[in-house]
Amino acid sequence: MERLNRVYLVRHGQILNYDKIPVCGYTDIDLTEVGNLQSERLADRLRLVPLSAIYSSDLQRSFKGAQIIARYHDVPLYQRPELREMYFGDWEGLTLEEIRDRFPEELERRKKELIHFKPPGNGESIEDLSLRVISCFKSILGEQNGNDFLIVGHGGVNRVILCHALGLELSRMFNLQQNYGCLNIFDYFDDSILVRLING
Repeated sequence: MERLNRVYLVRHGQILNYDKIPVCGYTDIDLTEVGNLQSERLADRLRLVPLSAIYSSDLQRSFKGAQIIARYHDVPLYQRPELREMYFGDWEGLTLEEIRDRFPEELERRKKELIHFKPPGNGESIEDLSLRVISCFKSILGEQNGNDFLIVGHGGVNRVILCHALGLELSRMFNLQQNYGCLNIFDYFDDSILVRLING
């Protein structure tokens, strides 16, 4: 059975203030020195992989990782705003502890309405995120039909794409760990998807 695409899906490296569990979303936060090293290691790991294109969001933590990986590949590098992390509205830039202190009722509601809950301040729901990301991902698959490509994504973005690939409900997305600087690999065939690696 002939493979149509191989997708290399990575998460950006460690971000500033990661230990405080910041809710970044659209907030354009930079990588730490460790985050840059994680990107360098990924680049070295993937340096001999044949790629037709590299994609990232337009946020620097994703784009920087893509630029580092792209050093070893003479292929187009595309920024897609649709690949941004979920927008968290009034929660943007806060730590998880600050959200617990300031928005306890909303946080409880989120636990009960995980997929449809929208953070205050016109934030996105997980369902909104999924519609945006999967639409973009399908567009990329169309552009790269028959080619192997790489995406440098975000924690939520990657989980949504993996749920789509695995045929999982979005309610299961947090059962899929995505460490900083991790690698996922899956293949597309005419009538099936083969997941080769998750959170590697």
